[in-house]
Amino acid sequence: MEQSRDIETLIELMARLPGLGPRSARRAVLALLKKRGPLMAPLAQAMATVALTAKDCVICGNIGTSEICPICSDETRANGEICVVEDVSDLWAMERGAMFKGRYHVLGGTLSALDAIGPDELGIPRLVERAQDATEVILALNATVDGQTTAHYIADALAGLGVQITSLAQGVPIGGELNYLDDGTIGAALRARRNF
Repeated sequence: MEQSRDIETLIELMARLPGLGPRSARRAVLALLKKRGPLMAPLAQAMATVALTAKDCVICGNIGTSEICPICSDETRANGEICVVEDVSDLWAMERGAMFKGRYHVLGGTLSALDAIGPDELGIPRLVERAQDATEVILALNATVDGQTTAHYIADALAGLGVQITSLAQGVPIGGELNYLDDGTIGAALRARRNF
């Protein structure tokens, strides 16, 4: 019975992960239990190691294994561009594209009066400090009300620095069909149109 309680605890913990509910967590745990040797033991070891070694970068907020992440320590990326993102997952998505060659600033969320998340909690004063040596700050925040409110706040905070402030283009995705898009996306695409 004690062993069953341990398994149930593992299922409950897995169910807390984003994208996994109780049923998905139960299936994942069952798959791990069936492959204890080749999968579960190495996974447990890797998780224990990362729990001990993971650190937030003191400069940008990325997650790595040292005080300064590889992006911030890479001198070839010191080109004066800072890309502001909401979360580390957004930074990782940008890096997967391998198009951006500057540095990042991870906010860790968006401004929210209801959740008592203000500029200090998001490191916006630190961003303003970093932006003094920048040539461009790219606001790559989500196209949500909170994301755009945060972007406007940051743009206002940076206004007097003489740094170029840009945002990612928004609109029709590659391969997208107009009849499947919402009105806001179509409107953004129209406003961001360019010569053909």
